[in-house]
Amino acid sequence: MSVWKGTKPAQAAPSRQEETRVCGFNAVRAVHAARPEAIRKLYLSESRIADLKPLLAWCVRHRVGYRVVEDGDLVRLSGSGHHEGVVADVLRVEPQPLSQWLSALPEGPALAVWLDGVGNPHNFGTILRSAAHFGAAAILLPPASTLTLSAAAARIAEGGAESVPLVRLPPSRQAIEPLRCAGFGLLATVVGGGDDLFAAALPARCVYVLGAEETGLEPGLAAACD
Repeated sequence: MSVWKGTKPAQAAPSRQEETRVCGFNAVRAVHAARPEAIRKLYLSESRIADLKPLLAWCVRHRVGYRVVEDGDLVRLSGSGHHEGVVADVLRVEPQPLSQWLSALPEGPALAVWLDGVGNPHNFGTILRSAAHFGAAAILLPPASTLTLSAAAARIAEGGAESVPLVRLPPSRQAIEPLRCAGFGLLATVVGGGDDLFAAALPARCVYVLGAEETGLEPGLAAACD
């Protein structure tokens, strides 16, 4: 790798937040737009310098280090050949508790997506991208969910991860009651035996509960939905 370009990184104050790696042109630009202070290091190919001039200028002003590196270095840093010429180390945003999210949620219609067992990071990224496009208010994660915003998920989300908050749920029975009290109807997505989604009268506040890739939705949770 080359030496650090611009100024050296400032000594950051101790932080309990963990860092994660984000790759992909739109994903990195979305972090810069939404929470630039979270950026800790930046790696880019020479071909991306012109595209990322505003971000590089911000790095210089705020003493955040960046490196211009070869494609092979970006592959190693991102773990993928689909890095799109830029990789960033950023502070990870941890999911917020359900009670915190509900207390801050504005009145009016809202849609949230509950992922019951979804585990593939590429699927997670696709869901985040779609949720952002359609204006979803949150992605709801069960307490045992291992989903995190990995480099692959962030890249596929195309910046959607910065506009859709992640919410950590309590166990299912404890999560359903406060959601209903907040006016949400819960819709279970099932392979067979359900009503036609496109013919159903949906509530103004709605939670779509999506099951795992292989096993689908847990039957007890499906039965507890509306």
